[in-house]
Amino acid sequence: MARPSEFTNEIATAICERLAEGKSLRSICLADDMPSKTTVLRWLLDPDRSEFCDQYTRAREIQADIHVDDMVDIADDGSNDFSTKENADGSTYQQVNSEHIQRSRLRVDTRKWVAERMRPKKYGNKVMTELSGTVETSIGSLLAAVDGATRGLPGGK
Repeated sequence: MARPSEFTNEIATAICERLAEGKSLRSICLADDMPSKTTVLRWLLDPDRSEFCDQYTRAREIQADIHVDDMVDIADDGSNDFSTKENADGSTYQQVNSEHIQRSRLRVDTRKWVAERMRPKKYGNKVMTELSGTVETSIGSLLAAVDGATRGLPGGK
């Protein structure tokens, strides 16, 4: 069966629903019933498809929220952080599964990075700007300096 290349609202909605569930556009477009990634990108660039573009943008915003939810679940899941090992005498002990812990950290960090870029105002790093110094002039002298300058009067008056 050939991949769909014609735009339909059903396909557009299916793409956006899967994006909002947290799937990547690449993985969505690998399915036989979905258009290629290039086709979807062309639809997004088409000025006649602004409704799809808006729907897609909203789906991506929701996707960032889903990634944040996933981060909490991944961080809270310690089910594979330890594995049971057996000594030569048959007794068992718990050993830290460092590989699983590092993989979980990578999964959280990746989702955090993606969420920060998808919704920088909501999830991006906040930058605090501090101004310091002294003001050497008074408001009165500033007003006198600009008096008339914005009115286009000769000599600024």
